[in-house]
This record gives sequence, C-alpha cells and structure tokens, in this order.
Amino acid sequence: MTTIRPHDAREIISGTHGDPFSVLGMHENTQGVSVQAFMPGASGIDVLDPETGKPVASLSPVPDADGLFAGDIAGRTGRFPYRLGFRRDGHEWVADDAYRFGPVLGDLDEHLIGEGAHLRLWDVLGAHVLTHEGVAGTHFAVWAPNARRVSVVGDFNGWDGRQHPMRRRGATGVWEIFMPGIGEGEAYKFEVLDAHGSLLPQKADPFGFGAEHPPKTASVVRALRGHDWADGGWMAKREALHRIDQPISVYEVHLGSWKRVPEDGGRPLSYHEHAQQLVGYVKDMGFTHIELMPVSEFPFDGSWGYQPVGLYAPTIRHGTLEEFRAFVEACHAAEIGLILDWVPGHFPEDLHGLGLFDGTPLYEHADRREGFHPDWNTLVYNYGRREVANYLIANAVYWFREHHVDGLRVDAVASMLYRDYSRKDGEWVPNVHGGRENLEAIAFLQRTNEAVYADTPGIMTIAEESTAFPGVSTPTDAGGLGFGFKWNMGWMNDTLSYMAEDPINRKYHHSKMTFGLHYAFSENFILPLSHDEVVHGKGSILDKMPGGGDEKFANLRAYYGFMWGHPGKKLQFMGNEIAQGAEWDHDSSIDWHLLDHLAHRGVQSLIRDLNALYRATPALYQQDCKPSGFEWIEENAAEESLFAWVRHAVDGSPPVLVVSNFTPVERRNRRIGVPTSGHWIERLNTDASEYGGGGRGNLGGKDSEEIAASGRAHSILITLPPLSTLFFELRRD
Repeated sequence: MTTIRPHDAREIISGTHGDPFSVLGMHENTQGVSVQAFMPGASGIDVLDPETGKPVASLSPVPDADGLFAGDIAGRTGRFPYRLGFRRDGHEWVADDAYRFGPVLGDLDEHLIGEGAHLRLWDVLGAHVLTHEGVAGTHFAVWAPNARRVSVVGDFNGWDGRQHPMRRRGATGVWEIFMPGIGEGEAYKFEVLDAHGSLLPQKADPFGFGAEHPPKTASVVRALRGHDWADGGWMAKREALHRIDQPISVYEVHLGSWKRVPEDGGRPLSYHEHAQQLVGYVKDMGFTHIELMPVSEFPFDGSWGYQPVGLYAPTIRHGTLEEFRAFVEACHAAEIGLILDWVPGHFPEDLHGLGLFDGTPLYEHADRREGFHPDWNTLVYNYGRREVANYLIANAVYWFREHHVDGLRVDAVASMLYRDYSRKDGEWVPNVHGGRENLEAIAFLQRTNEAVYADTPGIMTIAEESTAFPGVSTPTDAGGLGFGFKWNMGWMNDTLSYMAEDPINRKYHHSKMTFGLHYAFSENFILPLSHDEVVHGKGSILDKMPGGGDEKFANLRAYYGFMWGHPGKKLQFMGNEIAQGAEWDHDSSIDWHLLDHLAHRGVQSLIRDLNALYRATPALYQQDCKPSGFEWIEENAAEESLFAWVRHAVDGSPPVLVVSNFTPVERRNRRIGVPTSGHWIERLNTDASEYGGGGRGNLGGKDSEEIAASGRAHSILITLPPLSTLFFELRRD
C-alpha cells in the first residue's frame, strides 16, 4: 500500500510543498504504480481509463490530510494515461490530472534562460495553448528563483493556490506546469510563497499575452499561434521605406482619445474601428506612419500607458490580441507603418505587477537609489541582471516577430542613461568608475538594437532622448547606441519658444530658429511635436502662438511650413493637425467639431498638402540627415525675422527653396538669392486662401534674374505674405 510521509502530506494540503510533483501524480514503485491526488474537500477520487471512462481504481483518503488521496493500481507495472473522477458535496466531475504530465521545457531552453540569451523567451515562458502528451491544455511557466512555491490560480481551481503548485526546473528559477483542459480566454494569476513561506499578493504573468479589463488585474490565456498574416507585400518592401533617405511623416495617437463614440457612453474605439476610421484618416492625410502611445497592458488610464505591467499583452481596452493584429494588418494594407511606444525605462509598483515578484527585488534594484524613479514614483529595471535584460530584449523582438509592428519608439531614454537623472546629491549611486552614466542601461540599449535589427530586417527604432548624449543613432560597432532615429527635442524646445514670442520681439531670438542647424546632422533626427507639448498646463500648439484670431492661425501655418521644410523626419500628435484649441485630455475625444470652421479646416488641409509635397519631393527628404542636403540662403535676416534656405536631393531632382516670414508684415519685392537660374515654381504657400490665409502669393512662380543677392549670382523677386512659409521648386524641363 502506498504511503505518503506525514511531512509531505502536511505541506501538500497547506500548499507549502516545494516539489509537489514528487508526491502527486503517478509514481512507479516496487509493487507497480500508485497515484496520489489532492482536491480540498473531496469525499472520493477515482482513477479512470481515459478511453472508456471506467474506474481503474479508487483512491483512499490519507489520514489527517483533508482532500489528499492515494492508492496502488492493481495489475499495472508501468506508467499509463489516466483521468481522475472527483466527488464533493454531492457533485461529480472528471478531469485530467496535471501531475501525470512530464515537463515541457527542454534543456536548451533552460540553458539559454540561465545565460540570459533566449531571444524567443516568450515562446517558453508565459501561458501557451498547446497539446502535450496527446492532451489539449495550456502550459504555464514563470521565473521566480527565490520563491518557495509558485501556483497557477484561476476560476478553474477557485483561485486556491494549494491545488496547482508548479514544478521547479533546475537552477534557473523557472517554474512550470501543464494544465490540461485550460484554453483560450481563461483568466489566471500566479500565487507565490516567498523563501520564508509568506504568501505574496497574487501576480499577473510577466509574459501574459492577454489581460482582464481594468480595474481587474488577472492575465488571460491568449493563443499566439494560428494567425494567417496577409501583409507579405508590405513586409517585403518596408526595409526600403525606412531608410534615412525616405520620407517619414508620423501621426502620433492615443487610442483611447483619438475618437470616441458618444452614442455608446463616450467609449473609445475598438481595434476594429480604428482599423477602419484611424487608418483611413491617416491615409487621407498623407502620413507614412502611425505611432501609438503604449499599448502594452497598463493598470492606470492616467498614465496613458507609460506605466505598463503587461509588456507582452496588447491592452484589452480596445480588443483582443487577434483584433490588435487585425489593426496592424489594416495599417499595412493601407501602406502605413506602425510604430509603438515602448517603455523599458520604468514600471509601476502595483501589487499584481513585477515589483518584489518572488518576495525579492527580482526585476528592480534592491537599492531604491538605483531602482526607483522620483519623477514618476515607479521602479527601475535592473538592466545589469541578465535575466531582466533578456526579458526586455525579448519583448522588443516579440512585438516585431509576433505582431509585425514596424518600429519601436523608446520612451525616456535619458532617464535610463544617467544614474543621477532627476536626483539630488546622495540620491543616486555612481557607476563602477565613479561616473553618472548608467553603463548597464547603455549596454542594454545597444544589445536591444543589435538584437531587433539582426532578427527582423526592415524595422526601425527611435529614441526619445532629451540630452546631448553622443551617438544615439550611431551603429553600436562604432560606439553608438544603435537607434535608427532620435527625436530632436532641442529643435522642438527652441522653435516653440521662438514662436511664443510676440513677432515684434522675434528679431532678438532669431538664433533659436537657426541654432538647430548647427547639430541637425549629428543624429538621424525626427522633428517631434508630440503629446508632451500639449499636456500639464502647456496648452495646445495653437495656444502657444501669439496674437489673436487670424494672426494666431497664420503663425501656426507658417510654423508648420517651417517644420516641413526643415531637415528631419516629421511627427505630429493627433489634434495638432486640426489646430486643436484646448489642451489634450486623455479622457475625451479630439475636438473634431472644430472642422466646421474654415480656420481649423484650413490647417488640416495644409498638413495634408505638406505631407503630399514632402513625399513627392526628393529634395525635402533624401538628405534629411546629411549636411549636403541643406544650404542657407538667408540665415541672418533677424531684423525681418526672415529665414531662407535650399534643400537638395541626390538623384538629380530639382532643389527646393523654402522662405519663412515670421512677422505680420507683408514683404513685397523681396529679393532672395537662388543657387541656380531658371523658373522657380511656387509649390506651396501657407497663406493660401484654402488654408484660411489671405491668398497673397507669386502667381505660381518666379523667373530668376542675373542679379546678385544673398551671396548668389542669381535671385528671384517675390512677395512674402505676413506670417507665412513658401516653397519654391526649380522647374527642369
């Protein structure tokens, strides 16, 4: 007769046993085989033949161990498949025994996990719907090296962590269990006992592919496999579209507030609705890419997604994982690239999240001077721990591999690069050399860029980096961080500061518009007018413009023209393109009703036309990142607050002259030097009547004259409307 040691029995029924597979399930012994099973409150458990459903044996209750049963199987000499029949409180049911199944993880997986080198880490950790040893179910695996016991809990076991404790795998600290009969849509968490046997708050799965609707916090089983992607055409050509010599114009979006449905309580749109409405709008407006503020699952709406808990789960706020993939496909069908904001810089302390995951600072630093962000009251990843770096790097690869996204914009890079970021003396720990640079974070960012560019050709990574850290978009083999592009925060700050000045004072701040050209080609820059500029009391972009009424809109149109003529790729946050008057509110829709007014509709038309001009004109994008693509014509006309420059292509396409007048004074017969003689066509004028301007211009273009101006032998005589930007292209017959 099989016996269970009293010590093992006590730990099984109390849920404290560190190796439940050594007790539960089927075991061979000198007399044949035995089965041990645990079901709290059960009055009886039978071993059943899985084919016939008939009892093979009835298990006996273990004395003084409620719910624990054991018994020998007569006439059997080897392991065999079986099911269990349970009886409790007058109810009967049948289920497969999770403890009869062997491990799923292999030795190679464990080796790579231990080395922190498993770039497909999501394939082995998390919850995976699969068939194991001929039975359908879900395999769960989680890293918790300092835990005494880890269990999977859910409705399937009454959220009772005693019922399904997991198998510990070697020295890696990974726990796993195959749960037969569990499938798509099942909510679950991990219940963890720390090394001292104390029960921790239940944890969401760090690798969960789905989550419950907030404020609920459980993970949800979502099948990754089986999606039949239909975007092969886009995927084959996107690499050519992401080079620095291509037009890239990005529309930044917060999915929760781009558009809402007033007829349905003001709810945000679903992924399916965005696939139709947002994608169609972006296509019509001529943007090349959509950039989504973070869609990795997050608990607090007010964080806008920048405090994520489920890095591997597209937020359920707009639909399921499969519906998110359908949105990605809709973008690609419209030939629009999709960029996601990615947040490896910090994570919140929510009890169900990564903080103190196994009772120890596993993902974060133990020292709060290294592991806590004072700006956001969040935790900081321990980038120097190989398993943590692996978790994050694999996540970057995951979004490209599994969801076909085209780019990641890495948030708050500056906060990662410097140990003293936003900290006072004594609140930070120097690096091993005594310096302020976070060497581990730098190495992590380099490894991430190396991994994603090597794994998935054609993608792009973008850094939001607000300091002058060198080589952000320089390849790692040349000592850089390896990003494809960097947001030009200096350009944004300087030019918005200039535009906020009363035009009469702008001549004293002229250098704010020219200084950016001193470093414009030091990185592969994107010019951002992002969400950060229209929140926290900053007002809207329109609100930053001086003057009233028409003058405010004219300033805005001239500024947008200046931006599209300036070297660098473009980014506009939603609402900027319709001259939203109010500051962005994440709980409300964009003020689409403003398009009933000509001034707002005119700005929208201008952005549409600027995108069209930009994409159709090689001189405006081919050398965005090279000094040979830019030539000052009028750099020092401070008294007139006038700027003029030429953009050059490399493929023989005509050059483009851009002229901006940032005073409310019309300048008739202003002579501007040009690098080449010929007829200069007026391609776009921000003062055009269809944009809400005064309709003043140059009758379609001007012929050059052999009259020296601006240091050039030839020039054109033009009218510069007040507060305007004009584009002229040399006609080549």
